[in-house]
Amino acid sequence: MASSLLAVVLSFFIPGLGQFYTGQLLKAIALFVMAALFAGLSTILIGIPFYILVWLYSMYDAYVAAAEE
Repeated sequence: MASSLLAVVLSFFIPGLGQFYTGQLLKAIALFVMAALFAGLSTILIGIPFYILVWLYSMYDAYVAAAEE
Protein backbone atom coordinates (compact mmCIF):
# COMPACT_ATOMS: atom_id res chain seq x y z
CA MET A 1 0.00 0.00 0.00
CA ALA A 2 1.38 3.36 -1.04
CA SER A 3 1.45 6.27 1.37
CA SER A 4 -0.55 9.27 0.09
CA LEU A 5 1.59 11.73 2.03
CA LEU A 6 4.83 10.29 0.68
CA ALA A 7 3.49 10.39 -2.88
CA VAL A 8 2.62 14.09 -2.51
CA VAL A 9 6.00 14.92 -0.98
CA LEU A 10 7.83 13.12 -3.78
CA SER A 11 5.84 15.03 -6.41
CA PHE A 12 6.43 18.28 -4.54
CA PHE A 13 10.17 17.95 -5.08
CA ILE A 14 10.14 16.36 -8.55
CA PRO A 15 6.96 16.35 -10.65
CA GLY A 16 6.19 12.79 -11.70
CA LEU A 17 8.11 11.10 -8.89
CA GLY A 18 4.90 10.46 -6.94
CA GLN A 19 3.42 8.76 -9.99
CA PHE A 20 6.55 6.64 -10.29
CA TYR A 21 6.15 5.70 -6.63
CA THR A 22 2.56 4.60 -7.22
CA GLY A 23 3.52 2.54 -10.28
CA GLN A 24 2.31 4.85 -13.05
CA LEU A 25 5.51 4.85 -15.09
CA LEU A 26 4.22 6.41 -18.34
CA LYS A 27 2.39 9.19 -16.52
CA ALA A 28 5.50 9.84 -14.42
CA ILE A 29 7.65 10.23 -17.51
CA ALA A 30 5.10 12.48 -19.21
CA LEU A 31 4.77 14.78 -16.19
CA PHE A 32 8.53 14.96 -15.71
CA VAL A 33 9.12 15.82 -19.38
CA MET A 34 6.38 18.47 -19.35
CA ALA A 35 7.77 19.99 -16.15
CA ALA A 36 11.29 20.08 -17.62
CA LEU A 37 10.00 21.66 -20.83
CA PHE A 38 8.02 24.34 -19.01
CA ALA A 39 10.90 24.99 -16.61
CA GLY A 40 13.07 25.68 -19.65
CA LEU A 41 10.42 27.97 -21.10
CA SER A 42 10.23 29.89 -17.84
CA THR A 43 13.19 31.96 -19.04
CA ILE A 44 10.72 33.72 -21.35
CA LEU A 45 8.01 33.77 -18.63
CA ILE A 46 5.42 31.77 -20.58
CA GLY A 47 6.53 28.53 -18.94
CA ILE A 48 5.95 29.62 -15.34
CA PRO A 49 2.14 29.24 -15.19
CA PHE A 50 2.28 25.97 -17.12
CA TYR A 51 5.00 24.61 -14.85
CA ILE A 52 2.92 25.50 -11.80
CA LEU A 53 -0.10 23.72 -13.28
CA VAL A 54 1.91 20.57 -14.02
CA TRP A 55 3.47 20.71 -10.55
CA LEU A 56 0.10 21.07 -8.78
CA TYR A 57 -1.53 18.38 -10.93
CA SER A 58 1.36 16.03 -10.23
CA MET A 59 0.89 16.38 -6.48
CA TYR A 60 -2.91 16.01 -6.69
CA ASP A 61 -2.75 12.99 -8.97
CA ALA A 62 -0.10 11.29 -6.83
CA TYR A 63 -2.29 11.74 -3.76
CA VAL A 64 -5.38 10.34 -5.48
CA ALA A 65 -3.49 7.38 -6.99
CA ALA A 66 -1.92 6.46 -3.65
CA ALA A 67 -5.27 6.81 -1.83
CA GLU A 68 -6.93 4.41 -4.28
CA GLU A 69 -4.45 1.62 -3.57
